[in-house]
Amino acid sequence: MSLWRAPAKVNLTLRVVRRNADGWHELDSLVAFAGVSDWLRFEPGRDLSLTVDGPYAAASGLVEDNLVLRAARELAGRVGDLRLGRFRLTKNLPVAAGLGGGSADAAAALRALAHESGLGLDDRRLREAATATGSDVPVCLEPRLRVMGGRGEKVGPGLDWPPLAAVLANPGVDVSTASVFAAMALAPGGPMSAPTPLAASVADNSRLAVLTQGRNDMERAARGLAPQIGDALAALSRAAGVWLARMSGSGATCFGLFDDRRAAASAARTLASENPGWWVRGTHLR
Repeated sequence: MSLWRAPAKVNLTLRVVRRNADGWHELDSLVAFAGVSDWLRFEPGRDLSLTVDGPYAAASGLVEDNLVLRAARELAGRVGDLRLGRFRLTKNLPVAAGLGGGSADAAAALRALAHESGLGLDDRRLREAATATGSDVPVCLEPRLRVMGGRGEKVGPGLDWPPLAAVLANPGVDVSTASVFAAMALAPGGPMSAPTPLAASVADNSRLAVLTQGRNDMERAARGLAPQIGDALAALSRAAGVWLARMSGSGATCFGLFDDRRAAASAARTLASENPGWWVRGTHLR
């Protein structure tokens, strides 16, 4: 049996570049991964199966619809002699929370299957299976700080930034990505704006400038659907030592960045104490 981390994905910046004619939205996002995660156990066997436990197991939906199984089937359809087996997912991350938990779980399953069958992470079939499974799965295959573009299938090289001390806070509401895009009501066609591509900005500017000058284009629509996001952002902004507070993905999880882990840990304790119904974690992003 092998054990695989499925770390939370955090969109440090997220720009919606355009809505394409096919209805999909093109993104430009700086993505990092947290020290908090789901966990996936894999035991090789003749049949493919999945069980789910953990605090968010019930919220993760029907097992047969889980992205872990979808990813495994996508890869099996491309690799004829793929070794399958039994998966056990421990769901620690909140669902529909802007943390890419399902995508991270699927990517962990692909890593487990690739390892068992001797496939490299650069194997074309693995990348194709990740893209076919879901938009965020490709960037979760090798979880480290990088720029993500397109629908999520365009993955830039890893960035060697020092880890960022952070607090993640979810006010206990679910927000679906589809509902946020619908609320944004972008017409298909040209770009929302003509910004400098994020990859060029990362190359030309300091880490502080990239982060503080960034934004999340989905935040306004998400706050309209779930006003509690504003409460989480306000609470993070008041925390001692915070220098940036922003929403991740389509919400409702927000993050605050701090100068060091001690300040982040202290802020997390205070925030959790003041908001007992929230999911709050002090962590690092890298």
